Amino acid sequence: MRLARTEPTDQEPDIRARPPLVREFLLVAGLFLAYKFGRQAANGHVEEAFRNAGSVWDLERALHLPGEGAVQGLLLHSQPLIHAANTYYAAVHFPATALFLIWLYWRRPAHYVRSRRVLAALTGAALVLHLLFPLAPPRMLPAAGLVDTGQVYGPTVYGQTPATDTMANQFAAMPSLHVGWAVMVALGLIVATRSRWRWLWLLHPAITLFVVVGTANHYWLDAIVVVALLAVALAAFRLPLSARTVPARLRGPGAWGSGEGAPVPAYAGGGSGTYEGGVRPAISEAPVASGTYAGGAR
Repeated sequence: MRLARTEPTDQEPDIRARPPLVREFLLVAGLFLAYKFGRQAANGHVEEAFRNAGSVWDLERALHLPGEGAVQGLLLHSQPLIHAANTYYAAVHFPATALFLIWLYWRRPAHYVRSRRVLAALTGAALVLHLLFPLAPPRMLPAAGLVDTGQVYGPTVYGQTPATDTMANQFAAMPSLHVGWAVMVALGLIVATRSRWRWLWLLHPAITLFVVVGTANHYWLDAIVVVALLAVALAAFRLPLSARTVPARLRGPGAWGSGEGAPVPAYAGGGSGTYEGGVRPAISEAPVASGTYAGGAR
C-alpha cells in the first residue's frame, strides 16, 4: 500500500482558477490609477509633513534605531554604487511587481488571486496613511544631515520642488511601499515555487531596504510600519501552502486529485473497488489521501 507523499508536484497551472484577463487588467490598472491620484490629493501639506518628519526622527532616536546616515555612508564611498542604488529605487519597484503578478497569473493562478488581494489591501492601507500622516523623507529633513542622492548623483523620479511636484507626492514616505511590495514579491515567489534557490528572492526586499534608506528616501520606521501592515493583509488573505508541502498525486491508474476524495482501490474492497454491504474496511486498509489542494492549485 502506497501513501500520499509530500513531494513537489508538477505545479501545472490550473486554468480554472485563472480569472478573466481583461477584467484583471482593468482592475489592476484601476487600482493603480486610484492610488496615484490619491497620492496627488495628499500632496502639498508641507508644514505638517516636516512636523511629522521631526517626530519620526525623534522617535527613532528614542528607540535607538540605527541612523539612516550609517547606511548612506556606505553608498557615498562609491559614485557608481550611488548611481546603481538610485537606479534600483527608480526602475525596479513597479516593473518587478508587475512581472510578479503577470507570472503568477499565467503559472500560478490560485496564488495570483490571493497575492493581488494582499497587494491591493496593502496599497489601500498605505494610501490612507499617506492622506492622514504626510511625511517628508529624511533627505529633506535638515536635522538628519543626509544627502539627496537622487538630485545630486541621479537618476531621480522626483522634481526639485517637492511642494509642486506634479509627478509624485514626495510627502508620502510613511509607509514605504517600495519595501512592502518587495517583501510581498519575495514571499509570493517563495510560496509559489519549488526550487531550492527560491529563498534567494529575499535579496529583493533586503536590497530594497538598503536602497530606500541609503538614498534617504525613507526612514527605518517607514519599513517597519509597512511590514506590519503586510502581516495583517497576509493574515486576512491567506496564501496557498508552499508547493513543497502539497501532497503529490498517487501514480498509476488509481491516481486521484479531483478534489472529491480518493477512489477505492481494488485491494480494499475485494477487487471491484466496492464495499460489501456498504461497509468501509478498517482505516488501516484505506489509502491516506484527502484529494484536496490549497487554493485549488495542483
